[in-house]
Amino acid sequence: MKPQSVPSYSQGALDMPLLAMTIGQAFDQTAGRYPEGEALVVRHQQQRYNWAQLAQAVELHARAMLALGMQTGDRLGVWSPNCVEWFICQFASAKIGVVLVNINPAYRLSELEYVLKQSACQWLVSASTFKTSNYHAMLQELLPELGEQAVGQLNSARFEHLRGVISLAAQPPAGFLPWPQLATLGYGVELQDLYERQASLNADQPVNIQYTSGTTGFPKGATLSHRNILNNGYMVGESLGLTHADRLVIPVPLYHCFGMVMGNLGCVTHGTTMIYPGDAFDPTLTLQAIAEERATALYGVPTMFIAMLDHPQRAGFDLSSLRTGIMAGATCPIEVMRRVISEMHMGEVQIAYGMTETSPVSMQTGPDDELELRVTTVGRTQPHLENKLIDAQGNIVARGEVGELCTRGYSVMLGYWDNPQATLEAIDNEGWMHTGDLAEMNEQGYVRIVGRNKDMIIRGGENIYPRELEEFFFTHPAVADVQVIGIPDEKYGEEIVAWIKFHPGHTANELEMQTWCKSRIAHFKTPRHFKFVDAFPMTVTGKIQKFKMREISILEIREV
Repeated sequence: MKPQSVPSYSQGALDMPLLAMTIGQAFDQTAGRYPEGEALVVRHQQQRYNWAQLAQAVELHARAMLALGMQTGDRLGVWSPNCVEWFICQFASAKIGVVLVNINPAYRLSELEYVLKQSACQWLVSASTFKTSNYHAMLQELLPELGEQAVGQLNSARFEHLRGVISLAAQPPAGFLPWPQLATLGYGVELQDLYERQASLNADQPVNIQYTSGTTGFPKGATLSHRNILNNGYMVGESLGLTHADRLVIPVPLYHCFGMVMGNLGCVTHGTTMIYPGDAFDPTLTLQAIAEERATALYGVPTMFIAMLDHPQRAGFDLSSLRTGIMAGATCPIEVMRRVISEMHMGEVQIAYGMTETSPVSMQTGPDDELELRVTTVGRTQPHLENKLIDAQGNIVARGEVGELCTRGYSVMLGYWDNPQATLEAIDNEGWMHTGDLAEMNEQGYVRIVGRNKDMIIRGGENIYPRELEEFFFTHPAVADVQVIGIPDEKYGEEIVAWIKFHPGHTANELEMQTWCKSRIAHFKTPRHFKFVDAFPMTVTGKIQKFKMREISILEIREV
C-alpha cells in the first residue's frame, strides 16, 4: 500500500495569547510603563519624544479631532511622507475610533480623487510638497471651493463627504486648517470626552484602510481592525525579540504596512524606540541614523539593502550595534541576505512574508533558524494563523509540491472597503485568504515562495518560475539586482526577459550573459532578451512593478 503524503498545511503556535485590546489601549499601556524611555526620533525634523511626551501629543490631537466633530467610523485620510505628524495621526485617530486611510505619497490627481471618493473621507491631512509633487496645488485644483468656504465646512460637489483639509504647513493657502491650529482646538475638549470615546471602542472595529497597488484595475481598500494590525505588529516584534532597550530604524514608508504595522505597532507593543531617518528612503541618511543612534534593528526591502551595501562610504559608518531586522516587501535574494548578515552585523535578521490583506505578515523566519533556511525560505506560519497550499481544484497539495498559498486567522482583513464582490473573490466561505502566490512547503513547514500565479512563464510548454531564475542570476559576480519577466511570443507562447542592474564598476553585454547561462541552466530557461538598467520601475514602497516592465519590454522589442 502506498504511504500517504504529508499535506502542505501548517498551524502557528498557540501558546502566546493574542492582545485583546484596542490600539489606543496598547499605546497607553506602553507610555505608562516606560514614560522616560525614548519613544520616537524623527531625524529630518530634528524632533525627539519620550513615551510620556508622545502620549501627550497623541492625546491632544485626539481631542482636536473630537473638536472637529469626527465620529467613530469616520475616515481620516493622510497624504504625506514619513514625519512625526503621520505617527500622531495614526494613534490619535485610533484612540477615537476614526478609520485612518493611508494615501500613497506618490499619488497624483486621479489617484487621490479615486481614494478620497472610494473611502468617502471626511477629513484629509496633507503635506505641502513631496519630491516633485505640490500637494497644495493639486488639492486646490480638485477642490476649487476650498479657499472660498469656512475651514471645516467644505461643501464640494465632487467630494460630498469631505468636510475639510488639514495642512502640515504652518501657513498654508486659504481654506486649509494649519496643523499648529489643529492642536489648539484640542484644549477646548475635556479629557473625559476622549476617555469616554476610547472606552466605547472594541478591537474588532475597523481602524485602517490601506489601498493595495493592484497591477490591474483600481486599487482596493483592505479594511483592517485594531485586532488585525495590533496583533500582527506585536507578533512580528516578538519574533525579533524586541524590548524597550531596542532601537529600530524605519526607512520604509509609514503609509504601507511595513512602516505603520511592523514598524510603529511592532515598537509600540514592546516599548522599542522608533527612528525615522528621513521623509523617504535615502541610503546615506539611513546608514547615518544606524551609526549615530546606535540602532539595534533595521527594516527594509531588498532594493534598500542593496543600495546600502553598495554605498561608496558604507565602510565609514559604524553598523556594529545592529542585531536584527527584517527584509520583506519583495522576494529576498539569497546573496543579498548573506551580505546583510556578514557585512551589516545583522546576525539575527529575519525574512517576513505577507500581504496588506493579512495585516501583513503570515510567515516569518526565526532568529535561531539555520542560515540556509533564512536565505531560502520565508519561514514558518506565524502564531495563531494557518497556511495551506492548494491546487487549481482547491485540494491541498503534498509537501514539496507547488500550490497557491492561502492564509486564515486573526490577521485576515475585514474585507475590501465598500467592495463586497472583490472581498468574496479573495476570501472564501471558510475564511481563507487566497494570496495568488505560488509556493512549496517542506517537511518542517518552512515555505519557499516560487512566484506569483500571474508571473509564471510558460515557454513552449515548460513552466518557468521567475524567482528561480532571479536567484540564479544573483550568483553572477557583476549582478547587483535582477528581475525576470515573460512577454508574449508567437512561436513559444512566451519568451523570457531579464532586467539586470550591475554592481558599480561592473558591466556585461547580452551575449556574455547568454554564454554564462548556457553551461549552467537548461536552455529553455536562458533569457532570450536582456535589458541593462540603473533602476527598476517600482512603487513608493520599493515593490517592483513587473507589469510596467512587461509594457516597456514589449514596446522596445517590437521596435527592434
